[in-house]
Amino acid sequence: MSKKFFTNNIFLAFTALILFTNALASERVTFHENKIVFGAGCFWSIEKKFEELPGVINVDAGYADGRGLQPKYTEITKFKNKFNPDNFAEVVEVSFDKNSISYSELVRFFFELHDPTQLNRQGNDIGTQYRSLILVNNQEEKEIAENIKSRFQVLLSEEGFGNIVTDIKFLEKFYAAEEYHQDYLLKNPNGYCPDHSTGVVFESNQRSKLDNSALLVDKQILVLDSEFCPYCQKLKEEVLNDYDGSIPLHFRYSSDLHNLDLVSPTWATPTIFFLDDGVEKFSLQGFVQKKDFYKALGIFKLGDTEAFRVAFNQGTDPVFCKEYQLFKNTPEGVFVDKLSGVPLFDTKDRFNSKTGWLSFTRALEDSVTEHMDYSYGMTRVEIKSKSSGIHLGHVFQDGPNGLPRYCINATVLEFVPRNI
Repeated sequence: MSKKFFTNNIFLAFTALILFTNALASERVTFHENKIVFGAGCFWSIEKKFEELPGVINVDAGYADGRGLQPKYTEITKFKNKFNPDNFAEVVEVSFDKNSISYSELVRFFFELHDPTQLNRQGNDIGTQYRSLILVNNQEEKEIAENIKSRFQVLLSEEGFGNIVTDIKFLEKFYAAEEYHQDYLLKNPNGYCPDHSTGVVFESNQRSKLDNSALLVDKQILVLDSEFCPYCQKLKEEVLNDYDGSIPLHFRYSSDLHNLDLVSPTWATPTIFFLDDGVEKFSLQGFVQKKDFYKALGIFKLGDTEAFRVAFNQGTDPVFCKEYQLFKNTPEGVFVDKLSGVPLFDTKDRFNSKTGWLSFTRALEDSVTEHMDYSYGMTRVEIKSKSSGIHLGHVFQDGPNGLPRYCINATVLEFVPRNI
């Protein structure tokens, strides 16, 4: 036996051992992995929601259950295919660890996260590409899914919903979507992520109903929230976190809207409802800028009043107006923004300028902003509330002892006495 022959055999044996070891390692990693395909509307939000489940290994956006056309986004979104029964559906392929999460749990989650009674649509997403769909791998999975579907139908019927239209079929082939669709909401955190859930959940997941009695009296602000919605978090951080107004602010999920008389759709998050005795007066759907929220709040709270005209049209109170008479000699305390509730001025800085408008030598720190005002042929410095952006008045340099004089409209303020 030659030395070269011996060396080659040793090399081949060593290579085989490495390949066998890698195969065993791969088997250990993938042995408990399974895949299932779901269609429940726009695959961006569905992908994100499944990815957040413990036990889910990976979620890929894609297309399935179509024939006669190419499985491409540019093809399935053509108008001629909008109601084509052979169109591909937007789906997600969910890879999961069977030891961490069961197939049944995934199917139950699927039914809870969308409205399976809507035919070829989810909310404003209309067309066959958005159909409700479960694509199974074998007969056992099909029977389990059909059983869960029947159980969920009972729960939906009890809450007044119609028949489930979800198709449960055998998977023919899954086609991965274009790369820009994969992890879309991770790449675009403020992207489109609607919540179409009915609020109905399986018995093991039922939450006790929140008490909505406070929403049924007087003026209330209701924000339709969702734990899966990046715009909801953005709304809280950029608009609502510093709100401390006199109209209470409430957050609810779509499953918590019982006893309320709402007209606007409740699938889009966030939505801000302005309620009076539990009845919707109007709403703002989707993320809104701070100025738009406070303009809507001004309409809701102030209506057609002098206060609204002052706040949003740079108006001016009548001299010695009713509100001025109420506020000129209050006990110690602070004057707050009539809409946001944020403190603006302190009675310690108030003085009688004998002008017929409230006057202060300063504003509270970081509570107002200054803007040049050239209206009426004059050069003045306008004062706005930093929190809401409403017009407050002007600042002049003729206050006592060389201090400024903040000339402020009383109609846009509320008074809060100091706790002693």
